[in-house]
Amino acid sequence: MTKTPLSIAAVLLLLLALLSPTTAEIKNLKIISDARPMILFEKFGFTHTGFVSVSVSSVSVASTLSQPDPSRLGFFLLSEESLIQVLLELQQNPNFCVVDSHYINLLFTFRDLSPPPHSSFNKSYPVTSPNEYSLFFANCAPESQVTMEVRTEVYNYDNGGTTKDYLPAGLTQLPAMYFMFSLVYIGFLVVWAFSCYNNKRSVHRIHLLMAGLLVMKALNLICAAEDKHYVKVTGTPHGWDVLFYIFQFIRVVLLFTVIVLVGTGWSFLKPFLQEKEKKVLMIVIPLQVLANLASVVIGETGPFIKDWVTWNQVFLLVDIVCCCAIIFPIVWSIRSLRETSKTDGKAARNLAKLTLFRQFYIVVIGYLYFTRIVVFALRTIAAYKYQWVSNAAEELASLAFYLVMFYMFRPVEKNEYFVLDNEEEEAAEMALRDEEFEL
Repeated sequence: MTKTPLSIAAVLLLLLALLSPTTAEIKNLKIISDARPMILFEKFGFTHTGFVSVSVSSVSVASTLSQPDPSRLGFFLLSEESLIQVLLELQQNPNFCVVDSHYINLLFTFRDLSPPPHSSFNKSYPVTSPNEYSLFFANCAPESQVTMEVRTEVYNYDNGGTTKDYLPAGLTQLPAMYFMFSLVYIGFLVVWAFSCYNNKRSVHRIHLLMAGLLVMKALNLICAAEDKHYVKVTGTPHGWDVLFYIFQFIRVVLLFTVIVLVGTGWSFLKPFLQEKEKKVLMIVIPLQVLANLASVVIGETGPFIKDWVTWNQVFLLVDIVCCCAIIFPIVWSIRSLRETSKTDGKAARNLAKLTLFRQFYIVVIGYLYFTRIVVFALRTIAAYKYQWVSNAAEELASLAFYLVMFYMFRPVEKNEYFVLDNEEEEAAEMALRDEEFEL
């Protein structure tokens, strides 16, 4: 069954909506018997010194109909501003082929290939108009399947046209930014270790896990900085992407685990977890394994694979489920403390605990909302030259969340969990009676 222009338009819109600017390292890809009418390879922010290089080899086109016209298959660049015009052309003419559009920057068609058996082509093209472009392959030949080896290389020239920068114009600041944040977390870790050392009697197991979280966060940022640096300079990550994904996985699992354990009061209020709290951890950790697997597939392959959209959907769904799951233990703790406050006669202490848990609940909700919704909105609306702003906002939000959480549950002799002021006991009883502390 052939795909209509409207289905092509839907695929085009979906891919461009989901895809963030890639790190654009040099990629060698193999397309095998692919019948898709449109394949998205890269999305890249070019300056006035931008270049795109495409090399194809071992090209073959199989069709159940007559021999396909080679001019109906080719590579082109498309800016987001021109996307709507191309979609209108597709809607107005059911037989319209996107390679004929005046709104695209056509690089070459299969008519330019060398004769068989090599069937190859290799050329670099300057980008004369600075903008964010998507590199596409279009197949307008009906009932045809394409097999080919593709090498893509997109970059901007820096330092007067002498140095290639393989990071998009809006992300070239990432190596320095990630390295700066890693230094901040190293300093954070030193302060936390000093605080734990000065309050040895009040240190619990959760504080050691929190220290481990800081270590993983710092290592994750260092590897992210090195990964982006080597991509920026050479076009390949030199193995730093592997370390980045390893530390990112450990860091994310530790973060969700710490939030759940702190939210249940483990190690502060009680040395054990209830069955329902254990089940939350048993759900969240495997889901994070799946989410990180999806993240690796998305980051290391790219939109050209057939299941790329599916992996994006898996990552989004799993992330939402995990974010919802870690909220439940905090709510359970608040309700449990609310019930306890009616019977144990320790109003001031319970009021302090309830206040702390409620504040923590608000902080967690704010952090999840900002990093999942506000950051995505920034990434969507920011000009391509300022894509780094969304990354900086995400890191600043994470740092603020860590600072607040670590301050609230720091090791001190008179932690808010254990505050008991006899003079305020009656006032606390009144507050508990008037304030339901229900969420």
